[in-house]
Amino acid sequence: MTTAEPGHAEPMIAPSILSADFARLADEADAVGNADWLHVDVMDAHFVPNLTLGLPVVKSLHRATDLPLDCHLMIDDPDRWAPDYAQAGAANVTFHVEAARDAAATARAIRAAGALAGLSVKPATPLEPYLELLREFDTLLVMTVEPGFGGQRFMADVLPKVRLARDHVRSGHLRLFVEVDGGIDEDTIVAAAEAGADVFVAGSAVYDAGEPGRAVDALRAVARRAMRAH
Repeated sequence: MTTAEPGHAEPMIAPSILSADFARLADEADAVGNADWLHVDVMDAHFVPNLTLGLPVVKSLHRATDLPLDCHLMIDDPDRWAPDYAQAGAANVTFHVEAARDAAATARAIRAAGALAGLSVKPATPLEPYLELLREFDTLLVMTVEPGFGGQRFMADVLPKVRLARDHVRSGHLRLFVEVDGGIDEDTIVAAAEAGADVFVAGSAVYDAGEPGRAVDALRAVARRAMRAH
């Protein structure tokens, strides 16, 4: 489990293995050993049209790396499946509010299994109806692209949701990480950090770089400067 807690002052970088070489996942995790979390996208070809890895690979990754696993479940019926990912060793398990039947109960089950609980919202999903629900969660994941595919262009028009969440954290109404996922690079991370994000998922910006570990450090430095300027 990561030692960082919501409300910490330092940015966290979570490289997405969706952009890594799936035939060499252990090596790809080692290449970003300086990251804070390792982001694992789980897609079921139902909630989103793509299909990626699932629970067996998460279990294997947990054995292969010391990085806390940040599992993002883009799946139907997360109420049933999400606690299994916590039991498999994930440090943070995030599911979509659009797919859940009882998000609060699922969050409690994830926490009972030893992980942080995260709630994700698609770009078109407003945040206001879920502000009270977020009191049950440790992480809010604001999608800055449409979920389901890597390499998409960053959607700046969702940043008001990040600002709203950060305002509620600052006021003491909420205590959680504010995470962004999609199109994050050295340019877009500035706007996300200025809006109030403190966890940044980056896929191609890390794994398409010649030295992924150096890319992680560069993203963290840029985000740190942006956060301290606000």
